[in-house]
Amino acid sequence: MDLATPIGIGVGFGVVFASQIMEGGNPMSLMLPAPLLLVFGTTLLVTLAGGTMQDAKGSLAALKRAFTGNITPASDVVPAVVQLAERARREGLLALEDSLKDIDDEFLVKGVTLAIDGTDPDEVREILESEMIAKKRSDKQSAKFFADAGAYAPTIGIIGTVMGLVHVLENLAKPEELGHLIAAAFIATLWGVMSANVIWLPLGSRLKRLSELEVARMEIVIEGVAAIQAGSNPRVIAQKLTSLLPVGQTVPEAA
Repeated sequence: MDLATPIGIGVGFGVVFASQIMEGGNPMSLMLPAPLLLVFGTTLLVTLAGGTMQDAKGSLAALKRAFTGNITPASDVVPAVVQLAERARREGLLALEDSLKDIDDEFLVKGVTLAIDGTDPDEVREILESEMIAKKRSDKQSAKFFADAGAYAPTIGIIGTVMGLVHVLENLAKPEELGHLIAAAFIATLWGVMSANVIWLPLGSRLKRLSELEVARMEIVIEGVAAIQAGSNPRVIAQKLTSLLPVGQTVPEAA
């Protein structure tokens, strides 16, 4: 489990509240129900309005992945592909069926299974690439949902502040209440800007990055399966797949 998102968002809010305390304020003064309801409730609703119910359901499912997603480096799949290539070269593609039981990458298992079944290499590539494209589209929509929320939230916060200032003007005859009312009015803007930059936009970026890493792994699998079907030299396969790895990733050394 990669903890970058929960740590980043959690500590980010902690720093905000710590700064409030250092300035002599009370963090609870920021937790006013009306601004919170307006900013978070309206932001989610207008974001929903900009898409479909299916988009919203998919984004909520992706929210869990954003916080608890386990990042599996693309480099981890290279040794598995090379081992499959070595066995396929020695014993043939049909011998790989037993090896699939020890592989936990569903995409790799699917590709090798298609190869074992005698599917034409071009069709195997087309099937796997189509699945990869479909995943990219789904991930893009999930990331867009939170990016859109980040775009709406500050403006909704301003709407809340304007509403609060209207209430202030209605109470000009009560000067003893003006300070509290003005402060409360600006809480909506605070939460609009803060939620956008501490929650929504980071979540959108996180989902986008997770998608990039997963797609990179799928690309390695596609090229690996194609090389296995072609009967390429395992050493050449290893060099080719290693050259496709994202910057900073290295192939794990064999135990």
